[in-house]
Amino acid sequence: MTKLKLTQVKSVIDRPKDQKFTMRSLGLKKVYHSVEIDATPSNVGMVEKVKHLLKVEKV
Repeated sequence: MTKLKLTQVKSVIDRPKDQKFTMRSLGLKKVYHSVEIDATPSNVGMVEKVKHLLKVEKV
C-alpha cells in the first residue's frame, strides 16, 4: 500500500472547525509536524480537504 508523508506548513488558526478536526484526525498537531499515513480513499479525501495547509509527499 502506498504511504503519504504529510507535513503541516500552515496554522489552523482562523480556519473552520471542520478543517481543524480534519487536521487533528490526520494526526497533525502543530506546524511542521509530520506523519506517515496509508493512502486509503478516506485518508486521501481528508488530505484533499486541507491540502492548502499541507505538504504531501509519496513515500
